[in-house]
Amino acid sequence: MIKFDTIIYQFAEQGEKTGWTYINIPEDLALELKPGNKKSFRVKGFLDHFPISGVALMPWGDGSFIMAINADMRKGIHKHKGAMLTVQLETHDDFVIEMPEDMKECFDYEQPEALEFFNSLPKGHREYFYKWINSAKTDPTRATRIANTINAATRRMGYSEMIRDLKARK
Repeated sequence: MIKFDTIIYQFAEQGEKTGWTYINIPEDLALELKPGNKKSFRVKGFLDHFPISGVALMPWGDGSFIMAINADMRKGIHKHKGAMLTVQLETHDDFVIEMPEDMKECFDYEQPEALEFFNSLPKGHREYFYKWINSAKTDPTRATRIANTINAATRRMGYSEMIRDLKARK
């Protein structure tokens, strides 16, 4: 496990990262977590005293990594851009987000070939769909999101393509 203090940053104009709140994990500390690694990986630990699990560290290109600090994390730590944060991290290689059972049933029943495409997507990309579906606040919204996911997989679309397509249809 590594432990360090850092500042919370926020992107201004960075394409799809615009507005993200994040922290930087310096190269030497990232190498302590996962020696020789240059790809995204999952970690668990604490932001101050707020527990986190399954959070992705993303390579920044200079050997360092960044970790997005989402709204739930910001609420949990009661901090925003510019604040100091104590970070404790360790790798979380066994972290798994499983396909929701109702989604699996729909794939099996409706479109087995769409499931084959969906399963060919990188694990992290499949997790975007799972999180989107699991964040639905009502059953009708959840059902619509599952249907949109299956439709997207049938059309061989990833998450970002599906979202753009749904926005274009509105």
